[in-house]
Amino acid sequence: MKLNKYIDHTLLKPDATTTDIKQLCLEAKQYDFAAVCINPTYVLLANELLQDSNVNVCVVVGFPLGANTTATKVTEITNALQDGANEIDMVMNISQFKSNNYDLVAADMMACKKAAGTAVVKVILETYLLSDAEIIKACQLAEQAEVDFVKTSTGFSKAGATTANVKLMKETVGNRLQVKAAGGVRSKADVLAMIAGGATRIGTSGGVAIMQDKTHLTGY
Repeated sequence: MKLNKYIDHTLLKPDATTTDIKQLCLEAKQYDFAAVCINPTYVLLANELLQDSNVNVCVVVGFPLGANTTATKVTEITNALQDGANEIDMVMNISQFKSNNYDLVAADMMACKKAAGTAVVKVILETYLLSDAEIIKACQLAEQAEVDFVKTSTGFSKAGATTANVKLMKETVGNRLQVKAAGGVRSKADVLAMIAGGATRIGTSGGVAIMQDKTHLTGY
């Protein structure tokens, strides 16, 4: 198992600097991670730094609340693709989902998938805010929208991924979609537990520590 290729090396905190992003990309190249996961303003820089590597550039969209209009999310995706992104982690419209406006939520996902073209699209459900029944429903909407992944968390809510939620998501989507676990994955043991639960991608800011078999103690 190539653990490094499960990891999206992530830096989304609001006070991250250009220097921090450069360091993130250097680390991603060093460890040959699956992707870096960054905010839209840094996609162009990350693409330049990673163009001679196998590391993908993943951008978050509608982050972290998901409550942006669909038009705004589509514009974010279009701009990110132009800047060199090839993976999109978009936040489901959680507020509308909790309001049972499922048609709107599904249409939002579909529009984002269409805008992304061939780029990988992962839909962040923010599972901590959802019941098990709601997690199942959200996974079904994501499948209806034909996205590529369902993802547990932004890392900015009250809690992140749990193995129970990963297993539930995997049981719901089967082999039709993939599952990404993110938020609170801090150690190699955490990563292996998420993979055992069905995750094929792990979002963490502790990728380097994990590869060194250490526990990442700060951040998400």
